[in-house]
Amino acid sequence: MNSVKNFIIPEKLPRHIAIIMDGNGRWAKTKGKPRVFGHKNGVVSVRAVTEAAAELGIEYLTLYAFSTENWSRPSFEVNALMALLVDTIYSEMETLNKNHIRLKAIGDLSGLPDSTRKALLDGIEKTKGNSRMTLVLALNYSSRWEIVEATRKIAEKVEKGDLAVNEIDASVFAQHLTTSMIPDPELLIRTSGEYRMSNYLLWQAAYAELYFTEVLWPDFRKEDFYEAVLAYQQRERRFGKTSEQLVTP
Repeated sequence: MNSVKNFIIPEKLPRHIAIIMDGNGRWAKTKGKPRVFGHKNGVVSVRAVTEAAAELGIEYLTLYAFSTENWSRPSFEVNALMALLVDTIYSEMETLNKNHIRLKAIGDLSGLPDSTRKALLDGIEKTKGNSRMTLVLALNYSSRWEIVEATRKIAEKVEKGDLAVNEIDASVFAQHLTTSMIPDPELLIRTSGEYRMSNYLLWQAAYAELYFTEVLWPDFRKEDFYEAVLAYQQRERRFGKTSEQLVTP
């Protein structure tokens, strides 16, 4: 059987793909297992998708690993997730370096448990020299939090006289977001049949193509990822222009 990958046009790849990894709990429930079982199996999907993205030539892959809202979940699940993050970062370090993948993170990292933050910073440090692809983990992340923080930083600069009000534009604002070091995503994927943004990259995804799939995250594999990329390539990205303007020389 031909892989969907064979139909993907290398010259039309998105530079940055963002994913909302949803459905771990429901996947575990269908198997009569606790939610943590779903999270553990979701790591397999993370590995598969990261490999698929790197093999295609995607430059940036951002995964919504833990939102600020997730703290409201049962403490057992939150603690298990944090421990799983630590284990995964250390166990995948060799694979990241072998595939020349650099690890980054966005979010309020100061709010993470010490062990989780240490593992994350270790991973970032030990992979910083890699340049094939950048894997960004959104941890303790909330788009509204990020926008408020950016606004506060800009206000402080104005108050100090380092920035004039009339100098503030979209570019300046973007420079104060946690994603200032990476391009905006062109494709945003959400698994498990939910049709929400869930407070994820709201500013950055203004012009992203949205792709929703019924597949639960622990079942999401390379072929599913390729299907999302192919769907992206089949869309017309107009950015406010008409179709006719796009073909006019």
